Amino acid sequence: MKSSEVLEKVRDQIRLKHYSYATEQTYLHWCKQFIQYRYSHSDGPGGIEAVKAYLIYLAKERNVSPTTQNQALAAIKFMYGVIGTDLGNTNSYRAKKESHIPSVMTDDEAQRVINYLGGVYHIMGQLLYGSGLRLNECLTLRVKEIDFENRTITLRNTKSNRDRVTCLAEAVIPELKLHLEKVRAQWVEDISKGYGEVELPYALERKYPKAAYAWGWQYIFPAVGFSTDPRSRHIRRHHIFESSIQRAVKDAAIKAGINKHVGPHTFRHSFATNLLQSGCDIRTVQELLGHKDVKTTMGYTHAIDPGAVISPLDRNRLAMPIIKRRELVNQ
Repeated sequence: MKSSEVLEKVRDQIRLKHYSYATEQTYLHWCKQFIQYRYSHSDGPGGIEAVKAYLIYLAKERNVSPTTQNQALAAIKFMYGVIGTDLGNTNSYRAKKESHIPSVMTDDEAQRVINYLGGVYHIMGQLLYGSGLRLNECLTLRVKEIDFENRTITLRNTKSNRDRVTCLAEAVIPELKLHLEKVRAQWVEDISKGYGEVELPYALERKYPKAAYAWGWQYIFPAVGFSTDPRSRHIRRHHIFESSIQRAVKDAAIKAGINKHVGPHTFRHSFATNLLQSGCDIRTVQELLGHKDVKTTMGYTHAIDPGAVISPLDRNRLAMPIIKRRELVNQ
């Protein structure tokens, strides 16, 4: 089977399973890389041994991270499954998972970063921190998902495929309403020019043909211009690209003098950690974040503040009188 045919079958299977477009691009990338590696090492072993050799190449020659190595393995295993070849148990080829403590900002630091965000990014920063949203959840927010009366945001088609409701900070409401007025005016203008269509999940576009042009389905943060949908080839106004908000947050953190690794997802870490440290129930935080297991919430937020712990060395020094310490030094 030609490599192009294999890749096309992989793409079809990914779409059959309703994987995201980002996952599709990642899997196809690693499948292409592996196929190219096999062509350049055609005299090498095949099957599982070829996969092992490629993973060793990634680890030794390209020095990829454990996460990247496991991602490549998942894509290659998926490809072999599509062409009907079972690689068997590949757990022994998986790299040891990395364990990182997430970067967290204090409430003051988060507010400072938000204050340095301008325009639409200021609103997005407030939603990321005030509601604990993932970046993609913020980017793909629809008008109908905001409930100003109850101060809630309903999130659908999330990372875990579980709908959830989170809080809407009162502080962001006036600015968000003003922003929506501008977006609505833009949408009305797009409609008058024959545009105004937005991407809908799954087959809703066929079930409700007019829904794609409805105000409620419009993105809250639409892109400045139109672009061609990579799957349907329709010309639409997509939502703002993630790279733009990532750059904006990074620049704002530098201006705010925050000497930590800060990105859009740091706001979500900070949202959860600051809630727990203020006494909010762990189960409530779990629901707001959309975690299936409370252990994920605990590991995600590392609620214990090391700064509040007194070191045993400091405790001993505080308990020992100064005169006694001098006597020990003179001995």
